[in-house]
Amino acid sequence: MANNTKLELTWIGKYDRKMPVEPRILIENPEYSYGVPETGVLPNGRPWKGNMLIHGDNLLALKALEQNFSNAVKCIYIDPPYNTGNAFEHYDDGLEHSIWLDLMYQRVTILHSLLSEDGAFCLHLDDGEVHYAKVICDEIFGRNNFIATVAIRSSTPSGVKTAHKNKKLIKQKDLMLVYKKSDALTINPQYVRKQAFDTHFNYFVDKDKEIVKPFLDVLIENGILAVGSKLSDFNINNPKHRQFYLKNAASICQTQSFKNEEIKQASRKLADKVMFVNKGLPEEMMFYNGRQLTPLSNSINKVLYHGSFVEDISILLCDFWDDVDFQNTQHEGGIDFPNSKKPEMLVTRILSLFTNKPEDVVLDSFLGSGTTAAVAHKMHRRYIGVELGNHAYTHCYERLKKVVDGSDQGGVSKALNWHGGGGFKFYELAPSLLKEDAYGRLVINQEYNADMLAAAMAKQEGFVYEPSVDVYWKQGHSSESDYIYTTTQFVTVEVLSGIADQMAAGESLLVCCTAFQKECRGMFSNITVKKIPQMLLGKCEFNHDDYSLNIVALPDNVDEEVL
Repeated sequence: MANNTKLELTWIGKYDRKMPVEPRILIENPEYSYGVPETGVLPNGRPWKGNMLIHGDNLLALKALEQNFSNAVKCIYIDPPYNTGNAFEHYDDGLEHSIWLDLMYQRVTILHSLLSEDGAFCLHLDDGEVHYAKVICDEIFGRNNFIATVAIRSSTPSGVKTAHKNKKLIKQKDLMLVYKKSDALTINPQYVRKQAFDTHFNYFVDKDKEIVKPFLDVLIENGILAVGSKLSDFNINNPKHRQFYLKNAASICQTQSFKNEEIKQASRKLADKVMFVNKGLPEEMMFYNGRQLTPLSNSINKVLYHGSFVEDISILLCDFWDDVDFQNTQHEGGIDFPNSKKPEMLVTRILSLFTNKPEDVVLDSFLGSGTTAAVAHKMHRRYIGVELGNHAYTHCYERLKKVVDGSDQGGVSKALNWHGGGGFKFYELAPSLLKEDAYGRLVINQEYNADMLAAAMAKQEGFVYEPSVDVYWKQGHSSESDYIYTTTQFVTVEVLSGIADQMAAGESLLVCCTAFQKECRGMFSNITVKKIPQMLLGKCEFNHDDYSLNIVALPDNVDEEVL
């Protein structure tokens, strides 16, 4: 166990020395790229080459993204397997508890590095693992960066779910941990439509006459309610009633106390007349008999109503979400993903809370059926989705293709007025750069061509792979004057001298090659020559393609978790 004094969660294998994960390169698979992706620049200054769908082990994929996307992702939403023992069709979900903890710890650590300073991290779980996951996230993000645990009603107590109601409380909710990376995060407040009219709004201000009438009288005078009705008969789901209150929201008021004694006394002196402060201005305030009149218009915000976003009476969305429909998601996206598909409206809400503009990048490294990417695309957000299974092709690709061509009109398409456009690029993880030969030695993988090798070596050494069109040895750079050159050719003194003659003052170069003339070593002070693969040995774990089941045998009579 590590020797420290902080409170943290530990498990078997946490402190075992682990070789760093290999930073693989990503290779585009044009057969599965689709549409016309929009390009641009990331917040960290790196180029954005379009929306990304990545097929492969998600730990390796996250490591592959780390160099270019560090501090660049605005919102991360992940919905990993819950480790309930109830295996999904597409996931091996029955992991030992300690294995699940290790799986999550490694991934969340990299996700934290990818998140921008003003970004939000959302981890969707059930209550079987969420308490352990919170301690992990507290350690990685810092407990002071915890925002909330959101409770989301995800099912109703009916059918077979209630079979053991005499033995347990029926599960009806999921939970989502929300973290920020720093105080730079700004949340966009969201609202939900009220289900009934608040009868405290029982005044109606005639601004021309500066008088107040009972709102019920006004409704009867205008034929909205019949004589003898009560204010509780005013129904916000009645189209006629709804049209009236939206048109007159600035005049429909409730009263509340006000602390400024001077204004209160001035209002009382006006008897039954309304006192206006800043009349007609955006900050207009109204007072009546010593109390402030608060208009219904203050409670009008954009909400979802009948499948569309409209202005309506609302309440602030807090940390309990009971209005998301989980029961009718089976047809969303036109693909089948039983038991684990999340509603598009849920992801729309999350992205609305934590993203602002098309340039914001959204990441889901447990993409599943593709919901996060589909919603991000419809909301005109940049996105990166990672999936390890075959359904990266059969589900995610097929779903996103429908989004791009506009044939997916389910989910939130109507609410967002989505009719198609844009595109995405499909990537495969490159194989390991080094593979074992017949003698168990790590050698350069023969699947790598010259360009792949150059790109991989640039990533390994922390350079940006950006080959010059004019100078063959400028394949990548770490600064304006520090370059890398990778070759499988035998490097001689003559080759090195030719490169040195082309180098400008202040430039430096790292040459990575499979063999070189011994006189090249130290020949030029601004040129370093290293041999592949020897220069890579011990840097990371090569020849390892699957990090989903890093099983650790548990000794007898040892608790799995120690707090």
